[in-house]
Amino acid sequence: MPTLTPGRVRHSVVFRLRHDEGSEAEADFLRANAALASIPGVEAFELMREVSPKNEYRFALTMEFADRDAYAAYNEHPEHVKFVSERWDSEVDDFLEIDSETL
Repeated sequence: MPTLTPGRVRHSVVFRLRHDEGSEAEADFLRANAALASIPGVEAFELMREVSPKNEYRFALTMEFADRDAYAAYNEHPEHVKFVSERWDSEVDDFLEIDSETL
């Protein structure tokens, strides 16, 4: 992953779904999650499977934004708001979100 440059924001989330591992419901959620990459301002989108046995999260998601304004616009975008209210809130069992800038 490239080094984050000054002014940019990296949005990272690790999460665990309520769906059975390998289920169609899990695959459907991940496809819907990946569609967030098409929201304007989203850059360097990656959706990954967690491999460490050191935590209980199963998936990781990262994306970058040019600046805080672009990140705020993403958070307020109707497709993101819809995804959170219709899918994330009911299908994600637990998560940790980290939004970062360079020091």
